[in-house]
Amino acid sequence: MSADTSPAIQLRGASKIFRTPSGGLHTAVRELDLTVGRGEFVAVVGPTGCGKSTTLTLVSGLEEPTQGEVMVAGQPVRGVGDKVGFVFQQDATFPWRTVLSNVMAGPRFRGVPKAEARQKAREWLARVGLAAFEDRYPHQLSGGQRKRVALAATFVNDPEILLMDEPFSALDVQTRALMSDELLELWEGTGASVVFVTHDLEESIALADKVVVMTAGPATVKQVFDIDLPRPRKVESVRLEPRFIEIYREIWESLGEEVRITRERGAAHVA
Repeated sequence: MSADTSPAIQLRGASKIFRTPSGGLHTAVRELDLTVGRGEFVAVVGPTGCGKSTTLTLVSGLEEPTQGEVMVAGQPVRGVGDKVGFVFQQDATFPWRTVLSNVMAGPRFRGVPKAEARQKAREWLARVGLAAFEDRYPHQLSGGQRKRVALAATFVNDPEILLMDEPFSALDVQTRALMSDELLELWEGTGASVVFVTHDLEESIALADKVVVMTAGPATVKQVFDIDLPRPRKVESVRLEPRFIEIYREIWESLGEEVRITRERGAAHVA
């Protein structure tokens, strides 16, 4: 299969085993099979600590699989590539740089001339509603504004793959819904493939084309659900749709079982 027609992301039998501080072995994910199509928005849900974030680090090239393989655009992942953008749970801005300088940093690092990088950064800041804040510093912004900077700093690099690790979890409910809508608006039309890790099942359904349910750790894929809600979507209104509620119940049957297993393991460990 050529790179032009291959999926954006493929994990085949991917496992990751870490050495613990005490010298033991911890399996974070096991025999993981996952395919993400080109331009597809995939949300990953699962119990706390099951290995969702490890899945992202394998795709990004920040970690190598202990077994199995990880492919991006038909090619094995060998370290961090320039096709991938990563939005973390914590703000990843440089506190000593202005908003404009933060968004320019990626293109400049990739060798884009300064004037071109500045123009692209300003275009994306305008798209996220921060054109008037380019000379501010991160500590002068609200949590939602800092997250918009992070999105602009990611999209400015034209990523083919966007990895997001609970990016909105620290925001209040209203800001979170606004940011979800903004993410969809920014993503639509880019052609980028998204893998979005979240603990929030409602968020995953509102955003994604597919929701992947992971098992209790060490994680593997339990089920994949197609989300047949029409696009474009507005997060707050789509949550009121009868079909949304049907999908939620269906996925929760699968996810809730894994959450209970994780909770029982924790209780047994404490006892």
